[in-house]
Amino acid sequence: MTTTEHTQVPIGGTTDAEGHNTLNPTGAGEKTWGWFAIFNIWANDVQSLFGYSLVASLFISFGVGGWTAFAALIVAGLFVMWMVNLSGAAGEKYGIPYPVLARASLGTQGAKLPAILRAIVATFWYGAQVYFSSTAVALLIRSVTGITDGTPIFGMTGVDWVAFLIVWAFHIVVFWRGMGWVEKFLNFAGPFVYLVMIGLVVVLWQRSDGQLLSATATIFANPEGTFATEFKGFIAIIGTMVAYFAAVMINFSDFSRFARSKDEMKKGNLAGLPLNMILFSALALLTTGGAAVVFGEAITNPTEIVERTDSVLLGVIAALTFFAATVGINLVANFIPAVNGIANLSPKTISFRMAGLITSACALVIGGFWTAYISNFGIFPFVNTLGAVLAPVFGIMIVDYYWHRDQQLDLDDLYNMEGGAYHYDNGWNTVAVKAFAIAAIFSVLTVWVPWFEFLSGYNWVIGASLGGGLYHLFAKGR
Repeated sequence: MTTTEHTQVPIGGTTDAEGHNTLNPTGAGEKTWGWFAIFNIWANDVQSLFGYSLVASLFISFGVGGWTAFAALIVAGLFVMWMVNLSGAAGEKYGIPYPVLARASLGTQGAKLPAILRAIVATFWYGAQVYFSSTAVALLIRSVTGITDGTPIFGMTGVDWVAFLIVWAFHIVVFWRGMGWVEKFLNFAGPFVYLVMIGLVVVLWQRSDGQLLSATATIFANPEGTFATEFKGFIAIIGTMVAYFAAVMINFSDFSRFARSKDEMKKGNLAGLPLNMILFSALALLTTGGAAVVFGEAITNPTEIVERTDSVLLGVIAALTFFAATVGINLVANFIPAVNGIANLSPKTISFRMAGLITSACALVIGGFWTAYISNFGIFPFVNTLGAVLAPVFGIMIVDYYWHRDQQLDLDDLYNMEGGAYHYDNGWNTVAVKAFAIAAIFSVLTVWVPWFEFLSGYNWVIGASLGGGLYHLFAKGR
């Protein structure tokens, strides 16, 4: 079977009656994403409110000059680009998503473990991001109507609940129409957010009486910094940004499978990572510098900057922007991996739409009760633990695909859940599982043991390297 020949549903894959794909290899008619679509995956991934605040505050958090932070962001973008070119190659070549690619190294049954772990993390954050994006819609409703808040129910007022249900339903509309609509939304949201960010810089430039650049220059200067402190901060920022992109790095084949060619994928990753980081970081730092002049303090939250401008029009535009940015990252980092991971539990029975509805149902509970209960449960260490144990899977998949298989896979066997080259021992590759378990223990320690706190930001890279190294060592000795 080739990547374009799947008129019959393979074992281990499922397609809706409407033709919406879950785990099946993408056909020629589905491989429509050019470099711009790939670019917008990364643009949407970094353009969230958290992404903006993170980039705008890095030089403050790590006590380095702006140039050091800027250089670290570019290096991190180049490193992540290299990683996703590696992880996305098999997806582009064979048209397969992450859960199917994982079958080659972990086995047809063993791959369900990392796929469902990724799905749990993604589902949790999907629900949380539905809530966060609803706050932008609530801001829009209040700005336009002037409605005042009423009595909160489960931590949210009537306006908040209306906004939340609108956003929740909007996500369903987008995914119900299939990956084509996901691509269209990402292609809209990425450029739109940039236009508004540029507009915000112009507004701050005008209000700062042309002092924006001089203010930004003071941010870039760090007279108290030494080579040692700047280098330490440089490495820490790289680690932080790699960890930020880690979730999409592991399942990038979920997106590269729709790329027209390997060249289009690489061009999109080049534009979307190092070049996108240069543009986004410059705008974030200029905005922070402008806010420092206009409001007398370094504000790293764009919503607070907008609120202080006292402009209803800018407030409405900003609300739409924050909504588009948050929905964009939600589709990229959370929805797609959640759907594919859930579908992989029972590939012959769970369709794209069914997996999407399961994810949406979880989001309704997580997002609806986020303010009143879930955010107060101390659930972050649990979710971070699940995320950390996925790092070794990345290393195992890369080592298996490039060193042990020389980039050659048997597509039929990947979808053969009863036998074949990737069935191993009743569907489990014990060598990979052993390497995964040992490396995952280290990853968990970095989350829970205070002594390992100095590895914060590096645990993903170390966990991936450890997983891949152990797998190679064990496989050689087999």
